[in-house]
Amino acid sequence: MNGAQDLGGKMGFGPVDPEVDEPVFHAEWEKRALGVSLCSGALGLWNIGESRHARESLHPADYYSPSYYEIWIKALEKLLIRHGCVTLEELETGKVQTAAADGLKPLQAEAVPAAIAGGGPCDRAIDAEAQFAVGDHVLVRNINPAGHTRIPTYAKGKTGVIEEVAGAFVFPDDNAHGRGENPQWLYRVVIEGRKLWGADTDDSLTVSIDAWESYLEPA
Repeated sequence: MNGAQDLGGKMGFGPVDPEVDEPVFHAEWEKRALGVSLCSGALGLWNIGESRHARESLHPADYYSPSYYEIWIKALEKLLIRHGCVTLEELETGKVQTAAADGLKPLQAEAVPAAIAGGGPCDRAIDAEAQFAVGDHVLVRNINPAGHTRIPTYAKGKTGVIEEVAGAFVFPDDNAHGRGENPQWLYRVVIEGRKLWGADTDDSLTVSIDAWESYLEPA
């Protein structure tokens, strides 16, 4: 879906203004927001694709107005309710009213460093050979799935060149919706800036995107 997060190339949002010596967290509560989100994800009830989709499917009014970690918390609330971990009334009152679900194994404090260091690798081995090779010219398909997708809107319908065959990775469009990992080959595709933003664009500007094989077709 082309959600509120898909801002690449869109006007009206002002310039990107990097903060000098930006801190990792701007407030103490942000540390807790990140920690709660990661520990909730460690329960194993959802994957990173579903987590991203929960954030990206927020209504634009709920996505554009809050800060970064407020978006994380809004999405976490959706996930916790969806998977039966909490009820809306519990969130509103801050009081537990139902027993915890059986079989859940909370992430213990002593296990956090190893869990974070291990991450969540998404590379997979597949039998199929890569359809494209470095140097191939490809077209980014203009497809608009209703669910989660990693295709940036600004790249749809544009041609580019394969710069790297990155390997095979979990296909997020399926995995986010419980349809399995269905790994595909992933490519780095370089697109000329003028193809994205017109003839007045700096000739030296290029944009690289990561694209799963089903996003592409020969140019």
